Order: sequence, then structure tokens, then C-alpha cells
Amino acid sequence: MTLPRTPLLLALLAALAPAAHATDRPDATQAKDLAPVRVEGQTHDDRHGTAIDAYGNASLHDTPAAVTLVTRKQIDDRQIRTLSELAREDASLGDNYAPVGYYQDIAIRGYPLDLATGLRVNNLTIAGEQPVALEDKQRVEVLKGLAGLQAGVMEPGGVVNFVSKRPANVREVTLGTDSHGSRYGALDIGGWLSPTFGLRANLAWEDTHSYVHHADGRRNFYAVAADWRITPDATLELDSDYQASAQRSVSGYQLLGGDTLPEHADPTRLLGFEPWQQPVSIHAANTSARFNYAFNADWRLRLAAGHSRSVIDDNVAFAYGCFYSPACASGAPGNYFAPNGDYDVYDYRSPDDTRVDDEARGTLEGHLDTGVVSHQLTLGASAFRRLNDQRADVYDYVGTANIADLDPPYFAPSPNQPGPAVRRLTSWQHSLFALDRLHLGEQWQLVAGGRFVRLHERAYDGDGAPERDTRLSKTLPQAAVLWQPEEALTTYLSYSEGLSLGKEAPYWTSNDGQMLAPRLSRQLEAGLKYAVGGALDLSAALYRIRQPYQFAQPDDSDYGFTFVQQGEQVHTGLELGAHGRVGDDLELTASASFIRARAQDTGTPAYEGHQVVNVPRVRAAVYADYRLPFAPQLSLLGGWRYASPNAATPDGRVRVSAYNVFDAGVRYVTTLGGHALTARLSIDNLFNRFYWRDTGSAFGDSYLFPGAPRLARLSVSYAF
Repeated sequence: MTLPRTPLLLALLAALAPAAHATDRPDATQAKDLAPVRVEGQTHDDRHGTAIDAYGNASLHDTPAAVTLVTRKQIDDRQIRTLSELAREDASLGDNYAPVGYYQDIAIRGYPLDLATGLRVNNLTIAGEQPVALEDKQRVEVLKGLAGLQAGVMEPGGVVNFVSKRPANVREVTLGTDSHGSRYGALDIGGWLSPTFGLRANLAWEDTHSYVHHADGRRNFYAVAADWRITPDATLELDSDYQASAQRSVSGYQLLGGDTLPEHADPTRLLGFEPWQQPVSIHAANTSARFNYAFNADWRLRLAAGHSRSVIDDNVAFAYGCFYSPACASGAPGNYFAPNGDYDVYDYRSPDDTRVDDEARGTLEGHLDTGVVSHQLTLGASAFRRLNDQRADVYDYVGTANIADLDPPYFAPSPNQPGPAVRRLTSWQHSLFALDRLHLGEQWQLVAGGRFVRLHERAYDGDGAPERDTRLSKTLPQAAVLWQPEEALTTYLSYSEGLSLGKEAPYWTSNDGQMLAPRLSRQLEAGLKYAVGGALDLSAALYRIRQPYQFAQPDDSDYGFTFVQQGEQVHTGLELGAHGRVGDDLELTASASFIRARAQDTGTPAYEGHQVVNVPRVRAAVYADYRLPFAPQLSLLGGWRYASPNAATPDGRVRVSAYNVFDAGVRYVTTLGGHALTARLSIDNLFNRFYWRDTGSAFGDSYLFPGAPRLARLSVSYAF
């Protein structure tokens, strides 16, 4: 592994090394032998002690919402590297336009994640148009359902929050490879330079040999975290990371003629491949600072600020539609592949696509008593700015190929060049929020709050001329009641509202480019959380989410469709989960999701009475970690993923088949030279099953993405 020998990096490593070694040197004047002590215990990784920011830093057990935690142990054992792989960990998550070699999106409870506000690092919004590295993350929190109090304007599915590792005396190197010959290296090193100041650095390098032909990639990642205990009452946490990645983007399949699934689709084939196609290059940086000050035992102030920047050089020989294919001349829709498998290839280049997110937040938290009622108060304000600068792109037809081609014919690239950069979007959100958690005796809690958000968003056309000016103000209430008849059991009933921006009409509709009105979403949820013996957490949540339905409605216009808002999209679901230890040697992570997702009152009967696109009715995910009693250093890992048939068209006539995918692995833990060594082997899609993992859409167009074939990964971690 080769790392840049920058002065900052060398100075950091030199500073950390003495602090780390200091923990290995006992004080000879104080050392003495002690009687052996046997300690037994059970760990819950990061689940216990986790505080959820959106609910006044409440524990998971006291949070009236469904929350999934993906721990560091899960990330390491499953060797998770991407957002799409992370989505496998919970049945309520799924892909939504997640191409190989590109930044990815997922869906939560059947609603696509809002990349503008849905991804967070340490509870501060980041530009979602980036692949988020996981080497420096301690855990990932998925807050499911409406989180308007936390995120303001967002889609109703939820938010994903990545929590950074904090400084600790650690020195660990990881080397890995896979069955395609990829190479991977990571370094995690940290220490306390003084009793009040600590640092931690995470570095990673990856040379990916993709299972998709012509789609190899590379990645470099650097992150630093610092904690400063300024006084016993004041602390400062700093985080900064930078990642550079480059990989050819893999186009998705489309329905043939708009109504037929492609036969013999090959997940290893790069549709539209041309040798001049450059990789998609993404340079992303995220920086945050968080200051906490305790006035006394009851009141504290929290200040936080973050800056996120992602610069994307978007290059692809894009496989899309069949407007130029003779096979579509008979009237087949041009925005799908042709009935015979033809597709058009476009030279698409959009360099220097720059996304910037800036956020600042101040929160006052405190406790007070009014008679027999105890209050936990949260009061705060935030400001969030999002900018988007883009150059006029190149999007030119260069030729027509067929999905049966191993590699398409050679087509010359377009001679045109991208134009100058212009501002395309400026968005401001200013918010005030408040939350009161009332303790009504030992068994009852009432949570009530709201967020007032004022949004001002201006969009510009490709020449920088004003195109849209959106201004709105809205109060988003949130309330819940909790009943805890015993310490291990929590039941809750909650209501919340959220606000989402309207969608933009696709180019193939009669009102191309029109931005529809913002949408108000409402959610009602009832849930149960039960801790079994302190080792196993069981959960259940029943919810109903309603959102105005925006869709391309068939009509008699020249285009055949007009993008409208009419009726509602209603998701009614049940989620079940089990996380923890079952017996002395078995750990279990299991979840199931049952969703009835319907469009209703749309004025288009064919779009009603069946599941909406890309929302399987049933999903399940089970992962087991079994430590062999006769060989406790060795653990067997196994997983099962299931999804029921999934709609691929708004009228529900076309569905992809259900799938079962099995994963397996082993973990071996030992010592080498007195230091811990852990070897992990994981095999995804053990039986090499073909399946469609995603039937989602992007910018109004529908795509089909096959799941990855069998992939084995091997890694060795050594704590030196």
C-alpha cells in the first residue's frame, strides 16, 4: 500500500506513536503481581449508550421511532464498502438507483432517500452526491420514517447518520483482497497526546477489480478526528475527511419496449462501453466541529457546524432509450430499450459538478420540574445552505447497440465540449425547533415538539438565468406518548409531519422541466421495544405514511403524458427486528418488513390497486454469528436476504421475480506477537443467483439493476 508522505501526515503519525507506545510500557516502580481475576460479560457493540439527537439525545429504548444501528462489528465482518451494501443490513432498506461506479441512493420504507438532506455525518448534513467512506465510522444510524424535527425538508422515508470514531489508543492495519484480485489497505491509528487532547487518523487505499468488465476503480481516503476536553465542562470535537475515487459508471438495463424484462441479462456486462469513456471521478471532503458546554448538571449548550463539498466529473457512455433505433420506429416508447434489445449510446460529460452543503446549529438542552412533572427540554435554531454549480454538459447521441453485444461497436465520441460553470441552485433553510419530553410518573412519557422551517430556493438554467424561485414557511409538528410498564419494555404511539420539495417533470412529458408544488407528508406509528435479559433487543413498528402522489399521468397530449400531482401515495407497513445475543455463542441480527404501498385517488385506475414501483411487499434479512464452542477462536457467519416480486411499471403489469440470496463467512481471532490478529472471509451470493435488486428511477426514467454475482472477500486485521 502506498500513501502520500505529506508533512501533515508524517507529523500526525509521529505525534501519535509516542502516545500509543506509552500504554505498552508499565511503570516499573508500581508494577506488581495481582491475583487472577475472571471477568465475564456480554457486549452490545454500539447499541447501548447510543443517543438519538432528533429526540433530545434519548436512548434507543426511549426513542419513539424505529431506529436501525449498523455497528462497527457488522461493517467489519460483512466487509461493507458502499451504501448499497449497507442497505442489506435491514429489511426496510433497499436500493433506489444505485449503479456500480457512481454515488448511490437507497429507499427507506419504500421512499427514496433525499440526497439533499438525507445523509448526515455526526448529525450534520453532507452532500449526498458522494460515496461515503466507512473506515472512520463507528456506527451507522438509520432513523426510519418522518424526521422533520431533525432534517426539515426531506423525503418521508428517513435519514442515515454516519457516526465517526473518536480518539482512542489504537493501532490497527487491515489488508484485503477479493476473488477478482482487488487490493485493499486501511490504517487506524490514534492516541491521547495528553489527558485532555486526543487524535485519531483513518487512512484507506483501494484498487477495485470490479465484477463488471471495464469497470475497475480506485479510491484513496484520509480522515482525522480530534477531541479536546477544554475544561471539565467544555469539550470540542473536530472531524475532517477527504476521499478521491474514480471508476467507470455502469448503466442500468431498461424494459424492452417498456413492458418486457430483458432475458439473459448479464450483471458483468458494461452496457454502452466505449474505450474513450472516462471514469466518474469524485472528490469529496467533509469537515465538522461540535462544541458542548455544561452550565450545570441540568443544562448544557451544544453548537455544531459542518461543511461538505463534492466535485463530480461525470463521464459515461450512457445506455438509454431507443429514439434512434429502427426497432422503435413502429411506436415503441423512446425512453425504454427497443423490443429487440437495441439501445442508444450517448456521450455524456459533465465535469466539475460541484455540490456544497453548509450547516450551523445551536441547541440548548435542560431539565426542570414543574410540580410532579419532569421536563427534558430541547430548544434550537439551525441554518442550512446548499449550492450547486455545473457546467453546460455534453449529452450527444453517438450510436445504437444491442444488449446481446458482448461489447458494443466502436462509436466516435462527440466533438463538443462542456461549457463554462454556472450557478444552478442556491437553497437556504432557516429553522427553529423545540422539543419537550414530559415524565408523567414512572411509566408514562409524553414527547411534543415542532420545527418551523423557512425555505428559500432559487434554481437557474444552463445559462445562469433565473428559472425558479421557491419560498415557503411551514411548522412541522411531532408528538409521541410512551408507556413503560417495566424497565425492559417500551411501547409508543407517535405522529409526525414532514415536508418534501416537489419533483421535476421529465423531458418526455408535456410540461417538461416544471417543478411541482412541495408535498406535506404525515406519519402515524405504533411501536414496541423489548430488551430480553440485557442481551437481545426485540422491536416491532406499525406505521402509515401518506404523501401527495406526483407522477406522469397518461393523457391525450402530444407527448402522451403530463407530470401531475393527484391523489396520494400511502405506505402501510410492519417492521420486526431482533438484534443481540441468543445464548453464549450465537449473535443474531434479523429484520422483516411488510409494506402495502399504494397510489390512490390518482384519476388513473391502472396505477391503483397494486404495489408502487420498486417497493417489494415483503423483505427479510437475517445474519447469524456463531462461535464454535470447541474452537472459540473460530466463528461461522451466515446470512439470508429475501425480497418478494417487485413492480417495474406504474401499472404493475411487469414485475421482477422474488429472490433468495445466501451469504456465508468465517472469522478467526488469534494473537501474533502478543497482538490481536483477526482474519475474515465473507462470500456474498454464495450460490451465484441472478436477481434484479432494483427497479427504481432517476430523473423520471426507470432502470433495472441486476444484483452482484458471487463475490468472496478476504481481510486480515492486525493490532500492532
